[in-house]
Amino acid sequence: MRALRWTVMALVLAFQASICSAQAPLGSSQVSLQAGAAKLDITPDKKDWPPHIEGVLDPVHVRALVLDDGKTRAAMVTVDSVALTTESWDHITAAAERELHIPRKQFLLSASHSHSAFFKGEAFEKQVLTALREAAVKLEPATVSYGTGRSYINVNRNMVDKQSHQWREGPNYDGPSDKTVAVLRFSNIDGTPIAVYYNYAVHGVVTGMLDQFSGDIPGVTSDYIENALGDDAVALWSMGAAGDQNPIFFQQTYDLRAIRVANFAKKGEDISNSMPPGGQGLNKNNPVIAKLFDQQKQMVNTYGQMLGEEVLHVLRANMERPQASADLEGVQESVTCPGRTRTDSGRAGHPGTYVDGKPVDIRLGVLRIGDTIIGAVDAELFTMIGQRFKRESPYKHTILATLTNGASSSGYIPDEAAFGYNTFEVLSSKVKPGCAEGAIVNGLLDLINETDQMERAD
Repeated sequence: MRALRWTVMALVLAFQASICSAQAPLGSSQVSLQAGAAKLDITPDKKDWPPHIEGVLDPVHVRALVLDDGKTRAAMVTVDSVALTTESWDHITAAAERELHIPRKQFLLSASHSHSAFFKGEAFEKQVLTALREAAVKLEPATVSYGTGRSYINVNRNMVDKQSHQWREGPNYDGPSDKTVAVLRFSNIDGTPIAVYYNYAVHGVVTGMLDQFSGDIPGVTSDYIENALGDDAVALWSMGAAGDQNPIFFQQTYDLRAIRVANFAKKGEDISNSMPPGGQGLNKNNPVIAKLFDQQKQMVNTYGQMLGEEVLHVLRANMERPQASADLEGVQESVTCPGRTRTDSGRAGHPGTYVDGKPVDIRLGVLRIGDTIIGAVDAELFTMIGQRFKRESPYKHTILATLTNGASSSGYIPDEAAFGYNTFEVLSSKVKPGCAEGAIVNGLLDLINETDQMERAD
């Protein structure tokens, strides 16, 4: 019995020692990976506001992370924007490759998908490059670690109305929804965070009707994480497969929608099966609407705190052992699917009619950081496509970043089963059924295999 007690004690001490070893600072001689991050406020001056913008709810940013493994570089950039054009992607990556020696194939430029901001053009592209330069200047020895958690602030947004028995937008608590929060932490040799790259599947639509600049859920969450970590740490969001995922409590689909439909009806317009952008048709001076808008402002902060706290929980408790050496490998390609053009109208509820359209190109990418895979797609995907990719990936640590590296002409990309739903995402999709899900998943898996071959060749 005494021998058994000593054996158990030895095992406990060995386990504690391993934990301490995993968390202990590393000397610079042990580290080959370098990381540097920067954050830049890109909120436009009032004179440059678009006509529909009436104010600033919270500042919007570009966040940049540059990595160097001693042989090559990679970059991840997130912009508080509903989308980023392929033209901007081309200009930014060409300049970054030329000036900062970051290969285009190892560049992830992601839109946060906040519906309260949109950026493009030369001035914006210069701002992104400024952030990249600042991040590159800050390169220092670093470690990388991976962890996951779960957040319940999203919900499948396609439901069948109980009265009309037709598809419409609304919370479907039984529908497929990926709750995974994936987190990559980059720290210096003393363990101080340099950057956090996190991924979650939810639309940034809470503030979209306010007609004010806002980073919405992604921006507020990143601000919350950065404030908690301090010391200039930068938190970069990437959107998972959120094409059919809304915030779980989304006022736009309830009272505000009903008010707007009634207001348009008074003018002889039926928008019951459409959705005008922003806050069109709403009198913001009406006390009822003002109260609902105030609730939206509170809600986006609630979501940001809840998701931010889950990221912080992962950082505290769920991170795997930090790696001081992580080879960088990246590769990209495009796949093409048959296209279609819709010939009728209506947001949801009835089958659409179509004629053949132009083929649709979809840009795919894979960035491997050590034993972590980040897949990239330049479109909005339904959650089941993302879940299938992560399930079939040969890597335990697999992330899918959508709306990354430009903007496909596809519109939403449903999974094959969802093409049978008369939802607004399916009806507006410009790809024919039978191609995109398989082309994306298999294409990404082929790219993973290609990075493996590149690593073996090194």
